[in-house]
This record gives sequence, C-alpha cells and structure tokens, in this order.
Amino acid sequence: MNDHSFMFLLFILLVLSSCRNEAEEALTKDERPYTFEYGALPKPDLPEDNPLTLAGVQLGRMLFYDRQLSRNNGQACSDCHHQNLGFSDSLQFSLGVAKLPGTRHAMTITNMAWNTNGFFWDGRAELLRHQSLLPIEDPLEMDETLENVIQKLTNDDKYQDGFVLAFGDEEVTEERIALALEQFMLSIVSYESKYDRFLAGIDTLTEEEERGRFLYFTEYNPFFPESSGADCEHCHGGANFENDSYMNNGLDKEEDFVDLGRFIVTGNPMHKAQFKVPSLRNIAISQPYMHDGRFNTLEEVIDHYDHDIQISPTVDPALIQTIDQGLGLSDEDKSALVKFLHTLTDENFINNEAYSSPF
Repeated sequence: MNDHSFMFLLFILLVLSSCRNEAEEALTKDERPYTFEYGALPKPDLPEDNPLTLAGVQLGRMLFYDRQLSRNNGQACSDCHHQNLGFSDSLQFSLGVAKLPGTRHAMTITNMAWNTNGFFWDGRAELLRHQSLLPIEDPLEMDETLENVIQKLTNDDKYQDGFVLAFGDEEVTEERIALALEQFMLSIVSYESKYDRFLAGIDTLTEEEERGRFLYFTEYNPFFPESSGADCEHCHGGANFENDSYMNNGLDKEEDFVDLGRFIVTGNPMHKAQFKVPSLRNIAISQPYMHDGRFNTLEEVIDHYDHDIQISPTVDPALIQTIDQGLGLSDEDKSALVKFLHTLTDENFINNEAYSSPF
C-alpha cells in the first residue's frame, strides 16, 4: 500500500469513527415530562422516584403490547386488558399462555394514578411497578422468567433506543421494565364520560338517567321508601367512583368462601372474602363483574344488592340493614340505575390512540 492509499484509508476510518461517536452522543436520555389532562379529577400523587416522561411512557406502552414478555411469545399484557373493554377482559377468567384460566377476573386498568391502596383484588402488590412484573412469571398467565424477558428485549433492536431514551443507556433490567410499565399504566386516564360532561354543565341527563343518579347517590332509608336510594356511593363514591378500601360485599356465606381475598395477604381473619373496591368508571363495558366474574350483566349486580346479600362475619355492616326487605327497587328503578351507570362510559378513553398498540 503506497502512502497515498494509506492516508486515504486513515481518513475514511477517522470519518467513520467520528460519525459513530456523533451518533452515540446524539442519542441520550430524554427527560421531557409526559403530561396528561384529568378534567375535574383531583391532582394525582405521582411517584417522585419515577416521574412520567415521554420516553418512559412510550417504552412502557411498547412493553404492555409486546408478546415477548410471555413464555411462547404469544401473549401480552393487553391480551387480558383490552382498551375497548376499559382495559379489562370479557372472559370470566383470562386464559394464559397454556390456555389455562386464571382464578380472578382481570381488573380494569383505569385511573391508576389515583390508586393509593395497593394493586390486584387482594392488594398484594404495594406499587404499580410491583404489580406489573407478577403476571409475567405467573404460571397461569405469561409463564416466563424475567431473565428470559431481559434477554429477549436486549436482543431486540427496537428496544435499544427505547431504553437509552428512557433511562440513559441500553441496559435492560427488571427494575427498568417495571418502571416503564408503571409509567404507561399511570398515563391511562378516563375523565370525559357523559356524566363528567354533565357535571361540567356541557351535557344533560335524560329523565331516566337523572332518576338513576338520584338512586345512586341517595342513602338507603327503609322508613321513608319514597325518598330511599340504593346507596351505591357508600362504596363507589368520589370523583373516581371507588373508596380505596377492601370490602366483603355479601357474595357468599362464610361456609361458601372459596377465595379468601385480602386475608391471604394480611392474615387478619376480619379480611376474609374482602376484595378491592374497583372504580365504576366505564363499568358498562367491562363485564363480567365481581372478583370472580360471576355476574354477566349490570342487572344481575343490582339484583344482588337489592335482595341477595349473604351474611358472614366480614360482610360490610351497611349491607346488613337491607337483608329483611331489600333495597325496595322497582323494575323501573333498576333500569334507571343501569342507564346512569352507562353515563360513566368514556368514549374518548376507549378510542384514545395514546393508549393503543404502538406496533
């Protein structure tokens, strides 16, 4: 090789090295915050150690819809939490990668930013980041090891930039997967239902919906039946239609308890058959209902509270007073309640592309 050729080759190597360094320097952690609207909901208390960023939420969104998180690459989080169903499942018990059913109905993923008392029906996961990893290793769900998931994502070119932008480098770790999934799920917000628009003064309720609203928010009063309500707000109140509690809502007598719920986590006998009180936002599209999906319709749910409460040592005391004569709801009252519950459906939420698959 003559001197001219050597100098030309050296020049090319220097140019390539410079381009590579510039490319590496160009891709750094993107800390631009992710912000979202939440209407009349109170300001959420987001985790200070995992602030929502555009890059973090997008990475979490990719992971939520990626079937590589499962043993056979055939199931994603989204396969049990469908956006058009309020991020729940139409099956009583979702099927895992081995087509085996789970033991509880898939909870909705809605307004998790306002959840302050643990996750899952029994609250066994303290934070959303803890919840996000458990289905991956559950043999009835995704049945994969976190070590394998990390290896798959590390070998997938599309995630290299994603982890750099979200966390500063390409390293895929268990903690980072959990934090990214937490960010995406915290970003899923429902606040634009017909009822929200009614409260804002930009929509109106029909006469039947208004009757349902009265029944929903009015306390049960057996002494004045004409002014008595269904007292739904007792458990499903506030802006998010829940109460941050675990309760036994009278589904079974003690001898019929199959799932001990919160007791499994705490060991407290008074927590037997108590389950997390879910938000009723988008309830009309997230059937079946209850922790075990035993009710297929809202009408069945209302019938349960109207006249089928089962007494046990841990049942909520407010439900016991209806045992003798029920809520006294007429067929018209029940229909009105259903109509009102339909006003909690948020069409913008279930069609929001920001929550849909990025693939």
